[in-house]
Amino acid sequence: MNATSSAAAPDPGRIVLLTTSHRVAPGLLSWPAWQALREADRVLCADGAHPQLPYLREAGIAVDEASPTAEDLVGACAGGRTVVVVATGEGEPALTDGLARLAGSGRVRMPELELLPASYDLPGARLLDLVQVMDRIRAECPWSSERTHEGLAKYAIEEAYELVEAIEDGDREELREELGDVLLQVVFHARIAEEDPQAPFSVDDVAAGIVAKLIHRHPHVFGDATATTPEEVKEHWLRTKAVEKRRTSVTEGIPLGQPGLALAAKLASRVRTAGLDVPLPAGEGIGYELLALAVRAEAAGVDPEAALRSAARAYRDAVRAAEEVAG
Repeated sequence: MNATSSAAAPDPGRIVLLTTSHRVAPGLLSWPAWQALREADRVLCADGAHPQLPYLREAGIAVDEASPTAEDLVGACAGGRTVVVVATGEGEPALTDGLARLAGSGRVRMPELELLPASYDLPGARLLDLVQVMDRIRAECPWSSERTHEGLAKYAIEEAYELVEAIEDGDREELREELGDVLLQVVFHARIAEEDPQAPFSVDDVAAGIVAKLIHRHPHVFGDATATTPEEVKEHWLRTKAVEKRRTSVTEGIPLGQPGLALAAKLASRVRTAGLDVPLPAGEGIGYELLALAVRAEAAGVDPEAALRSAARAYRDAVRAAEEVAG
């Protein structure tokens, strides 16, 4: 008797919850998503302004603007029917919670429930969120709306140093956060640049510029050149960069405002790479001694700035230990 009743029980049907990413252009759906939409007995969407709806209707998919309860949806699937729900940006939590309660009650034979992602975020898609958030902050925040390139410059330097500190500490969580802070500076400056009346540019222009530069300076990756060692890669880079910049001196492009040890090491690196024989300037005093140390460190493959920071951190730890002893 039970077997006969089970065989005669109606098919509870199928619910497909279709999710899409707002970071992917509307209408660009996966093939399984299009199949589910075309084969469905009914397609529902609670949001009449959902960006996918015009494209679905243009493709001949009839979409009902409705917000069914869990009970309504289960009833619509009775008899083996398939209902596709095009989820809103929030993901239909009220509906899914209601379906979970019904399933947990044990009183209802539930349809098959399938979560079907119709579009997927590509790598880097969350950068679009950052750009959108920055747009809104620039427009609505009293502090951010008044910032200038000049006023933000110091923060870029501070964030860069905090990033270096996170790297040297080996703190992965801190590294992720500091990378975000540095990225914010880039997006913030690009957003400000959009408002320039004479020479505006956007974050897309910034990204396009660095993409073009990377491709041009990596002919061994994107072209016919060959490079099998890091030294050959660096040679390609410097040669291409020299043609691009049309510089008359190896010192051009070195920012003089950077810390002294880093500046000395950069100058020494340019001299060594160019194969120049330039003796150190004769002079007395700690400055010339530090210059010689920086040149010596660079020749040995040591970053003198990082080495000094490491020693200074050890000195800091010693100071703290002495303070603890002193009580």
